[in-house]
Amino acid sequence: MTDNEVETHYTKDGLYQRIMDALVAAGKDTANLQPGDLDAVEHFHGRGMAATAELAENLTPQPGDEILDIGSGVGGPARYFAHTYGCSVTGIDLTAEFCAIARRLNADVGLADKVKIEQGSATNLPFDDARFDAAYSQNVSMNIADKDALFAEAYRVLRPGGLFALSELALADGVRGDEVIYPTPWSADGVYSFLMTEEQTVAAAKNAGFEVMSVTDNVATMRQFYQAQRDAVARHGPPKLGPFILMGDNAKEKGRNAALNVENGLVRPLELVCRRP
Repeated sequence: MTDNEVETHYTKDGLYQRIMDALVAAGKDTANLQPGDLDAVEHFHGRGMAATAELAENLTPQPGDEILDIGSGVGGPARYFAHTYGCSVTGIDLTAEFCAIARRLNADVGLADKVKIEQGSATNLPFDDARFDAAYSQNVSMNIADKDALFAEAYRVLRPGGLFALSELALADGVRGDEVIYPTPWSADGVYSFLMTEEQTVAAAKNAGFEVMSVTDNVATMRQFYQAQRDAVARHGPPKLGPFILMGDNAKEKGRNAALNVENGLVRPLELVCRRP
């Protein structure tokens, strides 16, 4: 499966306007957007904003740091880092529409000077060696077949001592890839889904030269999150804002299957924190 086909999966024409319409429906003033107004929709990964905040704490960015977001989507995590910590963030994403939306949203909330977005591949980063103080990637590696290149490129662009935090879905031990339930947010049918086990993921990081400082299994936390979502819908009805806006067709089915894969023990949400020595 080519990069173009992965980009096609994520491209949803007219997405910026749908985000704006949803913000209006939720009572937001789109002429005077603040960074927090977008929290519910712009974090396109499990547990949303809470997961981004936890990942950021692991990286402990400082004002003036240069941070790389690998697979930046519509830019929510990058804007969170820049707004919360005062650092500069460069995001790179394969999907042209996501990049265009991210730039518009950066401007909408007054962060265009702190967050820059480029289109490109995680396995061939267009950046100089040792440019960044830290890097992170959230729920991106499932679409990347060449995990060795992903880790090697992250290692290359980090300064010595720099941290790389990777949140991803790993294949549970003993589970075959064709047992995962599709469609999901990252794949319609599993053709361009490249899940590895925790052991394989850790090995790929170490092969690139990283010191793996921690591995966190977030299965229990994700199960609690999914149950809280169901409880909230039962009490208040479907939300007006959410990352489902970014999923396009079959968003409910994709979200339901993502939960089933975790709850049935087919995939495991993991977070790795690695350090370039």
